[in-house]
Amino acid sequence: MSGHSKWATTKHKKAGIDAKRGKLFAKLIKNIEVAARTGGGDVNGNPTLYDAVQRAKKSSVPNDNIDRAVKRGAGLEAGGVEYSTITYEGYAAAGVAVLIECLTDNKNRSAMEVRTAMTRNGGSMADPGSVSYLFSRKGVIVVPSTGTTEDDVMLAVLDAGAEEVRDLGDTFEVVCEPTDLVAVRTALQDAGIDYDSAEAGFVPSVQVELDADAAAKVFKLIDALEDCDDVQNVYANYDVSDEVMETIDA
Repeated sequence: MSGHSKWATTKHKKAGIDAKRGKLFAKLIKNIEVAARTGGGDVNGNPTLYDAVQRAKKSSVPNDNIDRAVKRGAGLEAGGVEYSTITYEGYAAAGVAVLIECLTDNKNRSAMEVRTAMTRNGGSMADPGSVSYLFSRKGVIVVPSTGTTEDDVMLAVLDAGAEEVRDLGDTFEVVCEPTDLVAVRTALQDAGIDYDSAEAGFVPSVQVELDADAAAKVFKLIDALEDCDDVQNVYANYDVSDEVMETIDA
């Protein structure tokens, strides 16, 4: 979930993740399978797999499930599925641009799921390319702010290729080029700074400021999209102030 990332760390979001734990586990396992199939089953020699495994562990996916997913992806155990990546584009309330990344073994099913979620929740599909130009592919590392400062994070990642560090309250977000993701993540580890996730994603170049009414509609749509089994990530170019967020939480 990306956009104004403060939303990703609110009680509202955490409650949602707890309620959908099984669905989240399935998506994290799928990520691991695809990473192992693409780059091999050696966690230390496959940075994408390493990050997928770390993310799953931090979300409390059992180690047995992780190990089996690695083996299935690497072809060492039966039952692996051939997934392909497909990206859909659309609009939410107030003209907010939405990018939806799917990992699927059935493109027709994914298209129908995404289209249904969009139309039932005030969104609309868009032609390929009409939304994606508003986003750039970046490496994004999320660091919990407990026990560390923005200066600590900045110092650790400055020489590793980080472009900026954003203070989002509960977390810091370190942004870099996707090719620098491993170097930046390693620099944090070397500095003894823990991180929640490290992955390539889409960062919006312009953001749409939302009031409480529009924000509630956008969040409802994103929730519906994230509830689709084939949807791995949803990116949107909205910005919500702390005041508006408090209104929605209340």
